[in-house]
Amino acid sequence: MAPMTAVGEEMHALVERLYPLCRSITGDGVRATLEIVGEYVPLQVHEVPTGTQVLDWTVPQEWNIRDAYIADSTGRRVVDFAASSLHVLGYSVPVSATMPLAELRGHLHTLPEHPAWVPYRTSYYKPAWGFCLAQETLDALPDGDYEVRIDSTLADGHLTYAEHVVPGQVSDEVIVSCHVCHPSLANDNLAGIAVATFLARALARETPYYTYRFIYAPGTIGAITWLARNAERIDRVKHGLVLACAGDRGHLTYKQSRRGDAEIDRVLRHVLSASERPHRVTEFTPYGYDERQYCSPGFDLGVGSLSRTPYAGYPEYHTSADNPDFVSPDAMADTLAVCREAFSVLDRNRQYVNLSPYGEPQLGRRGLYDALGGRSDTKQAQLAMLWVLSLSDGGPGLLDVAERSGLPFDTVATAADALRDAGLIKA
Repeated sequence: MAPMTAVGEEMHALVERLYPLCRSITGDGVRATLEIVGEYVPLQVHEVPTGTQVLDWTVPQEWNIRDAYIADSTGRRVVDFAASSLHVLGYSVPVSATMPLAELRGHLHTLPEHPAWVPYRTSYYKPAWGFCLAQETLDALPDGDYEVRIDSTLADGHLTYAEHVVPGQVSDEVIVSCHVCHPSLANDNLAGIAVATFLARALARETPYYTYRFIYAPGTIGAITWLARNAERIDRVKHGLVLACAGDRGHLTYKQSRRGDAEIDRVLRHVLSASERPHRVTEFTPYGYDERQYCSPGFDLGVGSLSRTPYAGYPEYHTSADNPDFVSPDAMADTLAVCREAFSVLDRNRQYVNLSPYGEPQLGRRGLYDALGGRSDTKQAQLAMLWVLSLSDGGPGLLDVAERSGLPFDTVATAADALRDAGLIKA
């Protein structure tokens, strides 16, 4: 794989390319986004018709928008969808009217505490229309009549999501999920899309143990739709990770699964701690991103969430200030590196049985000590072999060995490989 600095720049370029597109929970913006992602990794795109029952939800009508603006009496557009997709309330019904500013104000959304920023607002399941604009723009508008135009459609269509699968040595799966429903928001959600895409590319160059399934779906309704359409094979999903807010300059945050003791939880805690990166590990809450769907009681999947600063944890969240300048190539590269480290541990965390359990086997005559000669960590590597032999009774996995011994996981896994090749342990 290319150096992390180069990969970070490539991911940032993808964020910049996706940023102008108007995405929502349905519509052509999602399709255009997936078409671009499909240039990086092959995608299987699914179209689910309006009205389809998905668990307790129903796939809604599809929303598309071509143009929208507020124009003053001279025809000048004082708010223009063409300048930013954030300017329109998501899922706005079509409007063509002229009205006084006093009436229009009831349909305008601003952030008085950040007067230069435009907020992100939606009305997915309640018919409404509106515009989002900077408070300073609103303050500068004189009284008078304004032309209001939203050229949108709400009609029967489809909900669109996509999957990319990296085949593994076994059919058991790890899912990696990101949401593709937000418009021009770079950290939430484009950085997650970029990290997921480059993670998929990296895994495809390897031969992973697990099969990795990448899910690109609209938030909430998209994950629910995926779960509804895959209920019969959900038992294949052994681990999972939701990626969001993956590119800001804050410290990494791992939100544990609902179980709290799922293997993915233990792996992320270990990797983040061993790396000595500044980080936080938080408990599960039933609010946030799609981990709450995958972890819902009927499924109870071991799915955690990795972000940098969590949702709603930074002022720029869901505003125009969450732009490509807000996300860092280095931060995205760091998020990607942690994902790769975590999945490397997950893939190698096997349970072994000691085939010579009565007393300590003679490692020297098997050339195991000689094979370590000249290494700077020879003593540590020898100790790792002894720990693996001691704990290989079919119960503890290699992560247990690493945690109990205090040795690096990679050292323990390398020792296990040597012992297995020498015929002293088996999975």
